[in-house]
Amino acid sequence: MERPLNRIVPRLGPGNFKTYQILAPKSTHFRKATCEEFGCDAMANGWKTVVDETSEIGMAQALYIRKHSGRKFREDRGVVDNLTIFIFVAGQRCFREHMLRLDRPEVFLVKDGDHRGNPRGTEPRRHVRASDWVEDFAEHQDGIAQKIKEG
Repeated sequence: MERPLNRIVPRLGPGNFKTYQILAPKSTHFRKATCEEFGCDAMANGWKTVVDETSEIGMAQALYIRKHSGRKFREDRGVVDNLTIFIFVAGQRCFREHMLRLDRPEVFLVKDGDHRGNPRGTEPRRHVRASDWVEDFAEHQDGIAQKIKEG
């Protein structure tokens, strides 16, 4: 569960702001990877999965592990809270979905507005080079400094 951001409430509306972002979207900049490619510790060393079979989700997890996972394991019953501990041997694929970064440049965006939105509805500006994005940012910061200086 993500924690909400603790933001200072802006004194001006979102139309008075610009948002500078550098993105590497999962859909375009990453790919699925095997445990071997990823260097997965669970595969290399084995792992434990603790399941509470008194809950509905725990029963479903235990059933999947026992009947459908295709992985080698042994079971221990936990002393505390009747938990089931599945101990998986090393050398087999874990349950995680690993992702590896592709060799693609980041996306450099400048948007009107802030986290509250873009009231003008303008399209984001996409810089091709990082240096152009940095220059845009610097010019914007200089403009803000000038307005503050002028009062």
